[in-house]
Amino acid sequence: MNDANPDSDFQHATPPLRETRLRVAVVGAGISGLICARTLLDHGLTVTVFQKSRGVGGRMATRRTAEGPPFDHGAQYFTVRDERFERYVKSWIQDGIVAPWEARICTLTDGRSEWSQETTSRLVGVPGMSTICRRLAKDLDIHFGRRVAAPESVHGRWRLRDVEGAELDMFDCVITSAPAPQSAELLAGAPALHEAARSVRVNGCWAALLAFDKSLAIPFDGAFVHDSLLSWIARNNSKPQRGNQESWVLHATPEWSNTRLEDEPDQVLPRLLDALWTATGAAPRTPIYAAGHQWRWAIPQDPLPTHCLLDSRVRLGACGDWCSGPRVEGAFLSGMAVAERVLAEVKSCG
Repeated sequence: MNDANPDSDFQHATPPLRETRLRVAVVGAGISGLICARTLLDHGLTVTVFQKSRGVGGRMATRRTAEGPPFDHGAQYFTVRDERFERYVKSWIQDGIVAPWEARICTLTDGRSEWSQETTSRLVGVPGMSTICRRLAKDLDIHFGRRVAAPESVHGRWRLRDVEGAELDMFDCVITSAPAPQSAELLAGAPALHEAARSVRVNGCWAALLAFDKSLAIPFDGAFVHDSLLSWIARNNSKPQRGNQESWVLHATPEWSNTRLEDEPDQVLPRLLDALWTATGAAPRTPIYAAGHQWRWAIPQDPLPTHCLLDSRVRLGACGDWCSGPRVEGAFLSGMAVAERVLAEVKSCG
């Protein structure tokens, strides 16, 4: 591939890949990075995953607390359109780690509700969204608490270090599944990919996690909110296997969140809570548990029109929802796509 075309075939500027020798580093343990790593490992490649946080999942996260119930504070649910994704989802349902969310969904505008007529099935991981990623991570070699610096080219391979300078290892191929701004830094060795990732704007999202001692008597389980600083609200305990304690997750709009990226949770939570009462008309009540979480890079505003990126000359690639659309399914298919590109090269060099 040349710099003008990040999706062209491998040009073999470096030695051909061999399946028995190829070592791949995947940066990021969200669903796109995990299915990429899982696919490569299942086909016999040596794969190492580096994750900056202490757990897998990315925005498919479940917050577990000592004081309150568990919360899905990132991705709220997912849908299925592609048959490749559907095959995995069917197996997850059979294994009991995914279930339908039979939610009453509406749209709220100035306190008025309009009930959704959608027939699309909404699905969730059980007992939390992160369960799916934990399944994909099984048997993978994952190094937690490692934020990776830009790879260093050494004789046709890549030396990885963390941001503190500690050497991690040498790899033949590096795939990043981090959000676009972070991936752009890691793709410095592939100028076209670096520019493509840098062009994607990703909005932030403030989330509020709330628990109450009794029901709020709100007649729906989830709502898309208009004319508010909130964009989405959901009764978290209406999802299967989330317990009975009244718990809600609130997501602020990208516009509101982007202007408060430097705020602290205690500055944001009162505003989000007030917006909940205004949007729903419910009687204000003090939560028995309240926490805020900022997703610095949550929703790609202008995702790339390609499923993944790969510079075959230098063996750098990228995947994620910013490549194919801000949905769980899009992130999953992006990870599969870049893995398939690498495997196709392995086969052609065999």
